[in-house]
This record gives sequence, C-alpha cells and structure tokens, in this order.
Amino acid sequence: MRKEIAVIVRVEAKKDRIELVKAELLKLVELTRKDEEGCLQYDLHQHNDTPEVFFLYERWESHDHYHQSHLGGKNFAEYNAATEGAIENAIINELTRVA
Repeated sequence: MRKEIAVIVRVEAKKDRIELVKAELLKLVELTRKDEEGCLQYDLHQHNDTPEVFFLYERWESHDHYHQSHLGGKNFAEYNAATEGAIENAIINELTRVA
C-alpha cells in the first residue's frame, strides 16, 4: 500500500485568460471533491499580487489515486480541453510527508 501524497500545482494563466482559467479551476475543484475516489483535500488559491497565478493544494490517499482517479479521469480531461491555449505554465509537485 502506498502512502498518502500531497500535490502542489502552480498554474499560470495567460494574462488575457485569467477569468476563464479561474472558472475552469473552480469547476475542477468542485467536481474533484465530489467525484474522485481517494481525494482527501483539494484547495484552490490565487496569488495576491499576481492574479494570473493559481496554486492547488491537494492531498490524496495514494499516488495511484492521484494518477488514476484524478489525472486519468474525465474531470481533468475536460479541464485540459477547456483551458487549452489559456495556460502559460503549469508545474506539478508531488510530495510525501516526512515529518
């Protein structure tokens, strides 16, 4: 059995697409919390000084839940399709708690 993982994602929207990306991220948060097995926490934050930058803080029961239930699921696929061309950069950090 794999350990719980945390994921911190930094999403930078193109400056002219901030509201679209924000709306799609909010939709993704709602659907992920409701539908996806293994999701323990899924929170969205927007940078105070740089509104095009968003952070997702996620906790998953396991690496497999994150990759299969979330990244391999329809909610994430729909988000990717809806934001195609609107994202400047996205960085995913998968973390294991050590203390």
